[in-house]
Amino acid sequence: MDPERARAEVEAFRRKLEAGLETLKKVGPIELGATPREAVYTEDKLTLWHFKGGKKPASKTPLLICYALVNTPWMIDLQEDRSMVRNLLAQGEDVYLVDWGYPDGADRWLTLEDYIDGYLDRCVDVVRERHGIESLNLLGICQGGVFSLCYAALHPEKVRNLVTMVTPVDFHTPDNMLSHWARNVDIDLFVDTMGNVPADVMNFAYLTLKPLRLNQQKYIGLVDILDNPKEVENFLRMEKWIFDSPDQAGEAFREFARDFFQKNLLMKGEARIGNRVVDLRKITQPVLNIYAEQDHLVPPAASAPLGGLVGSKDYTALAFKGGHIGIYVSGRAQKQVPPAIHAWLADR
Repeated sequence: MDPERARAEVEAFRRKLEAGLETLKKVGPIELGATPREAVYTEDKLTLWHFKGGKKPASKTPLLICYALVNTPWMIDLQEDRSMVRNLLAQGEDVYLVDWGYPDGADRWLTLEDYIDGYLDRCVDVVRERHGIESLNLLGICQGGVFSLCYAALHPEKVRNLVTMVTPVDFHTPDNMLSHWARNVDIDLFVDTMGNVPADVMNFAYLTLKPLRLNQQKYIGLVDILDNPKEVENFLRMEKWIFDSPDQAGEAFREFARDFFQKNLLMKGEARIGNRVVDLRKITQPVLNIYAEQDHLVPPAASAPLGGLVGSKDYTALAFKGGHIGIYVSGRAQKQVPPAIHAWLADR
């Protein structure tokens, strides 16, 4: 390499680092959840949020979002210019969100039945009572999509339309790296030893699925934006979301890992919530299934079989370019996904 060019690159790197120190001094507190909201129901660690848009909702049927347990739900409302919630409100939707909170030792023995037939069912009832309606629109995301499928199958009379996003139904597809990892873990020994599963353990598992990209390249790339305060703030906000994850209630984690990841019972029609069998054929209401084409956590092949499992004659599948996170925060997704959800709901 030319010595002069090398010297210039080292000098440019030094200036970037120097500028970065000044940039970091100016960055204020990093907050998640950009859209105004109010808590309309709380129970234990759970909060049911109702979002407030700039105009009165045009939709007569409210939309309840059920997020996964493994992260906080603020990826869908990360910041003003990257918020699926804000864009759904702008379309005229009336949006509620289930925030599961941060489990502690008191939650060690919570089961999937407690989450789905308990907490989620009571949130649905709160929204139904507030609006004086028999059924609502339910949007489930990732693991929350699995919860929503189970809920709609067990309580079909309370769900008018069902939307699933990046939701796995076939956990044994060859390209599902997370499933390959989970299937080779002694789940009983793991949970019996750990109790609640620490968030750091889960984060480590996710980061090792793409170790070079998620552990090295993104921090090397950080150098290129150190002199841009807005970009640095965006980077830190994403980092906060990634590492501000809840622990997992031990018993619910055991059940989900064993019955879904290891035994693939949802695909086989043998999943149980408590003593009740989850029969996806009982989902006869309209279903919209959205997945991301470059998703490494929930590959498209894991989501696509849903249409052949539900009993609905009104089934729509939509694929969008992007990954598991990009489908919420990328510029393309912001322009395409919320309008697609709203248009689909409006037609029904």
